[in-house]
Amino acid sequence: MIVGIIIAAVVAILVIWVIASYNGFIKAKNNVEESFSTMDVYLKKRYDLIPNLVETVKGYAKHEAETLNQVISARNMAEGAATMEDKIQGENMLTGTLRSLFAVAENYPDLKANQNFMDLQGQLRQVEEDIANARKYYNAVVKLFNNKCEMFPTNILAGLFHFDQKPMFEVETEAERQNVKVEF
Repeated sequence: MIVGIIIAAVVAILVIWVIASYNGFIKAKNNVEESFSTMDVYLKKRYDLIPNLVETVKGYAKHEAETLNQVISARNMAEGAATMEDKIQGENMLTGTLRSLFAVAENYPDLKANQNFMDLQGQLRQVEEDIANARKYYNAVVKLFNNKCEMFPTNILAGLFHFDQKPMFEVETEAERQNVKVEF
């Protein structure tokens, strides 16, 4: 009789632990999805600003068409990404092409003085700060989720219920990690 009660208590504790751990995974997964969606809102704002910025630069830099086409191409690739991994890769590519766009703008003093360009650049700078903060938050919740997926004993449940690790938003190339060279 006592053995039966002990076995029932152990089974009950195990069932409660499985339920609590599963619900913890669901909460962590939803946090990851929510944080990615928040970042996606800022990315959409960025996508909307880029065509206006490119059109403004086009008027001043007609022979810089290749750079402008690269920016638009990168924007379209990032915006049309289907998976989280593709979105991360596309965003990293877009960030690099935006640097090229601003480098082109530096060659045109009249453009740098244009109020429309300055407003767009300021808006884009603010959106970039929002995106950076959203990426930090996303990476923080992904870290918590991935820790649950890897740490014992919750890694057993992660395998049973197919909770797979999520990708971090990272800098992809060594060139992006280098300091920016400023020359006067």
